[in-house]
Amino acid sequence: MKKSINHDKLIISIRNLKKAFGDLEVLRGVDLDVYQGENLVVLGRSGTGKSVLIKIISGLLTADEGSVKVLGQEVGELSPRELAELRLKIGFSFQNSALYDSMTVRENLEFPLVRNVRNLSRADINREVEEALEDVGLAHTINQMPSELSGGQRKRIGIARTLILKPEIMLYDEPTAGLDPITSGEINNLINQVQVQHNTTSIIITHDLTCAKSTGDRIAMLLDGQFQRQGSFAEVFDSQDERVKSFYDYNFIDG
Repeated sequence: MKKSINHDKLIISIRNLKKAFGDLEVLRGVDLDVYQGENLVVLGRSGTGKSVLIKIISGLLTADEGSVKVLGQEVGELSPRELAELRLKIGFSFQNSALYDSMTVRENLEFPLVRNVRNLSRADINREVEEALEDVGLAHTINQMPSELSGGQRKRIGIARTLILKPEIMLYDEPTAGLDPITSGEINNLINQVQVQHNTTSIIITHDLTCAKSTGDRIAMLLDGQFQRQGSFAEVFDSQDERVKSFYDYNFIDG
C-alpha cells in the first residue's frame, strides 16, 4: 500500500497560536497546516513547546491567542461535550505509553472501547482487541501484564489501544524516547504502517532525527517559539543557521 496524502484537505490549521506560562513565552505566534493522510514531524529541543502544541490541538490546554482548527472545528470554541466528541477522533500516543499496570493487555485495550462505544457484544470487543493487537504484531501478549512487556512492546500496546477507536488523527509524543536503536526503528516502521493502513493524519513530536527522517513526509522545526523551518528533511537542514546546525550535530544519523 502507498501513502495517500490529500493536499486539498486541511485536517489541522493553526494561525498565530500563542501560549505562555507566567513570564515564559513558549509559543510566540505559531502557524501550521497539516493535510489529510500526512505524517508531519515537529522537531525541537526539550522545552521548546512541542508537547504544549499537541496538548492545545487536543484541547488539553487552552491557547492564549490564535486559531486552532481541527477537522474544521475551532477547538477553543467547543463546548465540553463537543470537545469530548472531537477527542474520540484523535489518538494520543503518550511518551510513557500510559498503560494501566493493574490491567492485562486485553483489559487495557477493552477499556476505551467499553467506555466510548455503546452496544458492543463480547464477540465484537474480542474481535476489535485481537485485530488491534495483530496490527502492532503483538497478538500473543493479550493475557500478559504491562510489567511483563519490554519498553518497545508497551509502546506498541499503547498505540494499539489508541487505534482501537479508529481515530482520524494520531498525535505521537516522543514515540522513540528511551528505546534502543533497533526498537526505535520498529516503532518508526509501525508509525508508517499505521499511516498507510488506517489512513491517519499524524503529528509526531520528537527530537530524534532518525525518527524524523524515517516517518516525516514533512518536517517543521520549532525554534524560539515559532516554526522557522518547514519542508523535507533535507530542506530543513540545508541551513547555515547555527541553531539548526547545532541541533543536527547533537544527533547522530547513520548515512
